[in-house]
Amino acid sequence: MARICEVTGKGPIKGSHIWRSGKAKKKGGIGTHVTAITKRRFMPNLQRVKVLVDGEVRYMRVTAKAIKKGLVTKAPKRRWNKEQAAKA
Repeated sequence: MARICEVTGKGPIKGSHIWRSGKAKKKGGIGTHVTAITKRRFMPNLQRVKVLVDGEVRYMRVTAKAIKKGLVTKAPKRRWNKEQAAKA
């Protein structure tokens, strides 16, 4: 499954993890040196949320940032009792 936000379209981006060795000149060393660079991916913070879309409730994979901004309207809590369900 693609790790892409269904609202904003944000997906994983490429980056690198830089390994350094040595002590910084500021701290009394002879300086740090890059010893290795490893590729990595930064993943979006996706959450599976119940959302109201065109009057119907469905699950969507949305980034936490989109939820905080209010780009999606969460579905209301479902309130029902067993007794009421049995009577109907």
